[in-house]
Amino acid sequence: MPLGTRFDEAVKKSDEIHNQALRIARTLEEAPARWEKKVLPGYTSRETVKGYTKNLRTIRPVFKDSTWDQVDLPAIKSYLKARTAKTQGNREMSLLSIIWNWARGEGLTRVPWPAAGMERSNWKNKETPRRMVVVDEFFEALYNEGDQLLRDCMDLSTATGMRLTDCINVLMPRTESLRLEANKRSKEADYDLNVGRVLPGLIAHRKSVKATYMFLLSTMDGKRVTHGMLRCRYDQARNRAYAKAAITNYDELMHQIRGMVAARHA
Repeated sequence: MPLGTRFDEAVKKSDEIHNQALRIARTLEEAPARWEKKVLPGYTSRETVKGYTKNLRTIRPVFKDSTWDQVDLPAIKSYLKARTAKTQGNREMSLLSIIWNWARGEGLTRVPWPAAGMERSNWKNKETPRRMVVVDEFFEALYNEGDQLLRDCMDLSTATGMRLTDCINVLMPRTESLRLEANKRSKEADYDLNVGRVLPGLIAHRKSVKATYMFLLSTMDGKRVTHGMLRCRYDQARNRAYAKAAITNYDELMHQIRGMVAARHA
């Protein structure tokens, strides 16, 4: 293998070939390094890629110098116990399990995943599901303070029961039926546009906007909607609703809004 004509670069390259590569191959770092380059780009969901990338930044420094046999069940339980963000720690171990099993298929290790068959042993951190009951007053307060884009998204979500991510990706209908597909579970549903007023109203509003794409949600100037746009508008509407509730001493509504803030950051 040619090392080039410059001595300093040749020495560095030789060290990478003969020393660094061998050290990585003997440790767990080889798997996430390859998985990040070969598998991660294949995920179509931007949120999935973003989440996995974030988890990789956390777990790689911890396990990169460990050999496969050193990462046993007590080791990953110790990691979860020390992790301050308990739920996020569970997500990180789920990703490590995905990478580990992929590595076995690639021949990088023969060691089975340490927690294989332990699903019912409660080895992960205990999770408390987040629940938030949105009363009519809270929904109306946000709706009244939102701009047209936020209102359109809220209308689409309540009319279809879809999540925020799915609402952004809903396409304009080509027939009298609106086809919706949930990205997370790949469930499809058809909505008759001749029944009800919400969806036909959204479609009529979207047709009045000049845009070059076929997504149902759009900004007033024809730009495609992103999660950041909706998050910014939601935060602004929530803050304005809280300020108005505080002025009128509407304690119950203020409590609802504070609960939504806590649920978001939990």
